[in-house]
Amino acid sequence: MKPSDAILDTLRDLLPERRPIGLHEPEFGDTEKALVADCLDSGWVSSVGQYVDRFEQALAEVTGIPHAVATVNGTAALHTCLILAGVRPGDEVLLPALTFIGSANPVAQLGATPHFVDCEAETLGVDPQRLADYLSDIAELRGGGCFNKHTGRPLRALMVVHVLGHPARMDELAAVAERYRLTLIEDAAESLGSWRGGRHTGSWGRLAALSFNGNKIITSGGGGAILTADSELAQRARHLTTTAKQPHPWAFEHDAVGYNYRLPNLNAALGCAQLERLPERLARKRRLAQRYAAAFAAIDDIHFQLEPADCRSNHWLNLLLLPDAGQRDRLLAAAHAEGIQLRPFWTPLHRQPMYRHAPRMDLPCTEALFARGVCLPSSAALGDSIRK
Repeated sequence: MKPSDAILDTLRDLLPERRPIGLHEPEFGDTEKALVADCLDSGWVSSVGQYVDRFEQALAEVTGIPHAVATVNGTAALHTCLILAGVRPGDEVLLPALTFIGSANPVAQLGATPHFVDCEAETLGVDPQRLADYLSDIAELRGGGCFNKHTGRPLRALMVVHVLGHPARMDELAAVAERYRLTLIEDAAESLGSWRGGRHTGSWGRLAALSFNGNKIITSGGGGAILTADSELAQRARHLTTTAKQPHPWAFEHDAVGYNYRLPNLNAALGCAQLERLPERLARKRRLAQRYAAAFAAIDDIHFQLEPADCRSNHWLNLLLLPDAGQRDRLLAAAHAEGIQLRPFWTPLHRQPMYRHAPRMDLPCTEALFARGVCLPSSAALGDSIRK
C-alpha cells in the first residue's frame, strides 16, 4: 500500500464520521454570545470600549509580555511592528520563505525588500546556523548599521516566524540579530500558547505580532495584536494605530501619518470570551497531536512533526511529511473528495510572482518541506471526538 493510501485509511479510522471536516474550525459557546450581546447593548461596538482594554490586559497576562496593543488583524499588527522597527523604503528585511504571504506583504508595502532565508526541519523556523553563515558572506557592518554587500541596501530587521505554532530557536536567532545589528521582530501569528524554555513566543523580539483570524487557536473574527516589553513602543503603537490622533475632547488633530488599525470593541468582546478558553483548548489540541503521533508512527516512511526540544507548542496545525513529493497532491485530492480538508504548506514566497526577483539564500529545506508537507485537520474539538 502506498503511504498516501495508508494515511487516508488512518484518517478514516481516527476522524469522526461526519463530513466535511475542516482544517481548523472555530468554536463558540454561551460566554461568547453573552459578551458580544453585552457589547451590542452598550452601543460601544467600534474601536473604543471596555472589551478592547480587557482583551489587551488579558493577552499581556497570558503571554507574560508587558504590553499588548490590539489591532484589526495580524497583518496590520505586523505592518505597525515594521514601522516601529524603523523599516524604511530601500531597506531589506530578512524573513523565511516558508510562511504565509502576509509576512512579506507589509515589508513591500513600506517600500522595503523582503530577503528570503531558509528554515530548518526540527522547528520549521529560520535556521540560525545557516543564517549566521549566510550573513558572514553577504553582510557588511559599517557606520553603525548592517548592509547587503551585493545590493548596497541596509539590512534593517530579521523577522522570525513561529511556523504552525512551533517555536523557532530564539536564543540563537536573537544572538545573530544582535551580532548583525538587526531589529528582531517575531511573527507569532500562529503561536499563541506556545513556549520555549519557559518563555512565550514573542518575548525575544523588540516587537511581535499575533493574529486572531477565524482559523487561529482563538479568534475575534478578525483581529491581531502587537506585543512588546517597551512601554514607549507600546504607546507609539497605540497612537499610530488610532490614526495618530492627539487626545482632545473634540478636536481632530493628528501629528503623524497614522492608520485606522485598532480592533473594534465588538471583536474584542469575542476575543475576551475565547481567551478564557485557551487553556482547555490547548489541552485538547495536545491530546489530538498525541493521538495523531501514535497513529502515524505505525506507517513506514511517514514523519509526524513533533514539538521541538525544550518547547511546548500549541499544535496549531499538525504536519505530516511524506516520503516523496509525488505522494502529496494525490493524498490532497483523495482526502478533499471525501470531505477531509488537508492542506499543503503555503507556496514559498520566492515562488510568488511579485517576489521572484527578491534576494534570497539557497532554500533546500524550504523546498523539501513544501514538496512533502501536508497539514491535517487540527481543530481543538477533534481532541474530544477523535476515535481511539
